[in-house]
Amino acid sequence: MRNPFKRSVTVPTDVVASAHLRPGERVLAGTVAVDGTWLIGTRDALVVLPAAGDPVRIPWQQVERADWDREASRLVVTEVGRFGRPRPEHRVVIEEPGLLLDLVRERVTASVVLQRRVVVAGRRGLFVVARRAPHRGGEITWAYEFDSGVDPADPGVMAAAEQGLKAAQEELGL
Repeated sequence: MRNPFKRSVTVPTDVVASAHLRPGERVLAGTVAVDGTWLIGTRDALVVLPAAGDPVRIPWQQVERADWDREASRLVVTEVGRFGRPRPEHRVVIEEPGLLLDLVRERVTASVVLQRRVVVAGRRGLFVVARRAPHRGGEITWAYEFDSGVDPADPGVMAAAEQGLKAAQEELGL
């Protein structure tokens, strides 16, 4: 019987070379998807290496969320996006995730410095999210995550969002 959660998956040397890792950067976890896509996690980023095409480097602070569907063995990684544009998503089916899922969870969680809920009307609103690279200090990036049905073009919504951003920045002493 196959163990989908065996602790390690060996990443071939040629795959690591094609990931174009930065000097001193090393693979902490990796796995191959059913379609031949490799996913490599380092301290700094998730690198997606499609079977055909160029590698995509996603710094951990740019991962909005990563959802694992255990029954379908599917990982969906959604990047932080820009308003009005679809968020980039990477969908892969993985039979042996090894340590990659644990690494993704830990690194993405570590990149979130602060998350503040702002209510606009009733239960609907948005989150103000501060992120930065999880392993070192550095610039904080800010993003809004709007609930479904909340219109960011509405002046009242934007006023609430800006007020939430200001409060979050003050909370961090910025």
